[in-house]
Amino acid sequence: MSTITIRFIRSDGSEDSVQAATGQSLMKAAVDANVRGIEADCGGVLTCATCHVMIDSPWADKLPKPVADETDMLDFAASPAQPASRLSCQIRLTPDLDGLVVRLPPSQH
Repeated sequence: MSTITIRFIRSDGSEDSVQAATGQSLMKAAVDANVRGIEADCGGVLTCATCHVMIDSPWADKLPKPVADETDMLDFAASPAQPASRLSCQIRLTPDLDGLVVRLPPSQH
């Protein structure tokens, strides 16, 4: 299994750079690395929105489109969803996401 680098940028501008194994979810990578700002209350089963992130271009273009359940759940996010909003539990890490930049909302609750 290969690893990739992900940059998590919080709303205050502070950052974490994380090495993560491909094949896992972005949420799992963040939780395993103790990234502040990803709560993941439901553990990745798409029943909350506490792993809300924003994925800017060009990275968003490399991801599969969100399913209806994901977009519906984003309606319940504590910070208003934006066009680049995704739930990190629904993003599977692949080698072509090496260098991914992820922005975190001000709050998950």
